[in-house]
Amino acid sequence: MSEALRTAIVAFGGLALAFSWLSIRTASVPSSSPDRLIAELRLAQVAALVLTMSAGAYVGFAVIHENRQGVGFDIAFAIAFLLVAALTMVRDPRQALTIVALAFAAHAIVDVLHQPGLLPEDLAPRWYSIGCAVYDVYLGALCYLPILRR
Repeated sequence: MSEALRTAIVAFGGLALAFSWLSIRTASVPSSSPDRLIAELRLAQVAALVLTMSAGAYVGFAVIHENRQGVGFDIAFAIAFLLVAALTMVRDPRQALTIVALAFAAHAIVDVLHQPGLLPEDLAPRWYSIGCAVYDVYLGALCYLPILRR
């Protein structure tokens, strides 16, 4: 096991635990309470930051492989996810959570598209692309959990 993989597992595992706790805590607040709106807003903001970080990793991979054909698509996708995350900052918390949940699903699709070669293959380590796709689906579901529990 490489140092990068070990560090990623610990860091992203801790982030997933904290995000899970925040999502479950948000879903447990009564929907009629004003505290629910605040909790949903906080969850949406954290989700937007994590989405930006997750998508931004591909900018780093693209810079490392700057001469590879098609890396511009990865940079464009990262900027698009950044814009989506920024858009959620000015939306109603319920809308923001829905948008971020869909954006995480879209990012999982982008991760998967690296494997069949529709986007540059071997841009990132295979474990990263697969792990990131699973992680994105998990976080997207956690974003949508408070919406389901209304």
